[in-house]
Amino acid sequence: MGNCWGSQPHSEVTPTTTGNLSTATPGISQTISGSTTTSGSYTTTTTTTTTTTTTSGSGNSSVNSKFSVASGDQPYPTGQILPTSNLRIFTFGDLKAATKNFRADTVLGEGGFGKVFKGWLEEKGTSKGGSGTVIAVKKLNSESLQGIEEWRSEVSFLGRLSHPNLVKLLGYCLEETELLLVYEFMQKGSLENHLFGRGSAVQPLPWDIRLKIAIGAARGLAFLHTSEKVIYRDFKASNILLDGSYNAKISDFGLAKLGPSASQSHVTTRVMGTYGYAAPEYVATGHLYVKSDVYGFGVVLVEILTGLRALDSNRPSGQHNLTEWVKPYLHDRRKLKGIMDSRLEGKFPSKAAFRIAQLALKCLASEPKQRPSMREVLESLERIQAANEKPVEPKLRSNHTRQAHQAVHHRSPLKDDGKVHDNIIRKVAALKLVYESCKDSGDAPRQGGTRGDKEKTQSGKRKCKSFTIDY
Repeated sequence: MGNCWGSQPHSEVTPTTTGNLSTATPGISQTISGSTTTSGSYTTTTTTTTTTTTTSGSGNSSVNSKFSVASGDQPYPTGQILPTSNLRIFTFGDLKAATKNFRADTVLGEGGFGKVFKGWLEEKGTSKGGSGTVIAVKKLNSESLQGIEEWRSEVSFLGRLSHPNLVKLLGYCLEETELLLVYEFMQKGSLENHLFGRGSAVQPLPWDIRLKIAIGAARGLAFLHTSEKVIYRDFKASNILLDGSYNAKISDFGLAKLGPSASQSHVTTRVMGTYGYAAPEYVATGHLYVKSDVYGFGVVLVEILTGLRALDSNRPSGQHNLTEWVKPYLHDRRKLKGIMDSRLEGKFPSKAAFRIAQLALKCLASEPKQRPSMREVLESLERIQAANEKPVEPKLRSNHTRQAHQAVHHRSPLKDDGKVHDNIIRKVAALKLVYESCKDSGDAPRQGGTRGDKEKTQSGKRKCKSFTIDY
């Protein structure tokens, strides 16, 4: 979930809802049916989902695409498409007890379509507060039509797609007006929180963990694209969840759609997503390509490098949109160092960081056909990881130099274009010359904003006692 937006397509269809949640949506219609069996205190369902999507290509034709195992592409290794889903149907009472009556202190997150709560579930489906299997329960806003659409989309896709880098949907609840989804609990929360969160509870991610997360997310997205050409449509840092070992799993399939058939280029649909991550062609035309997801992945790569949000209105004018702002700095290795996340403290391999920056630029290409596929993105990231380039420990510097560098970075790492950093280097070099001159000749010349205090030694010569640098 998150701050999403949407606009109507050129050809608008007014959605309607009925008691069984059948709806008409622009370009897509879904029906969920199946049989249920009850055992103990929880119910298991076998669900069959059919999705019909309107696709567009050179001929603007309309075709039907069934969500099934049959596909021209082979499922990505370690992932699979289940012939039928095997989700539990929970009662509202089960989930109410599991979350302590949806108590405020169990809230894990909140978005436009509802809240996510932490819960505890016993093996047989009953719960006792604070014990049992830890779960995450998403309670959707049943008054929102979009909430209903999101609920159905999650059941449709996550009910049958299984992959180590997709969050696991355990079951759902559909009881009168209550719509809930039950997931595995992800101990480390979201990538968004680790990149942008502040406070003692949030530890900065080291370089190797950042690369591991990027590779995991790429594997999940590549599986979606190569299995059934599922377009995720809302790829962003807040939708990348982390388990206890920082393995990345893509969550929140509320906006996911089946992609175009082999003979088509794109899907025409209502524009929805998150500002800063949505591909430009999708925002402008409503044409959704498989590689529209690749653009969003490129944005997240830039966030991983810089530690800055994709969109931040609190930044100075001209810097609100991260990718537009930093693109010129991703081309140059020296400039790239100036925009790297300061919380890395310089501990990153410059060659690997530059290769990822180059990969991000490819993902951010303005034309979809110019972007790499997610399989190619994944292979590039795996090669970078296999190179095993170790983070370079930053050289020890004087307190004055270190403080000056930090001040420069926090003011604006991009404005100085490396000039301030170069100036610092020149000042340090000047300081060394002054020190040697003072030590050898006994004089303490003033130059470059340096000052030398002198004291006599036993031999009668003078040496420098201390130095300061004026910037």
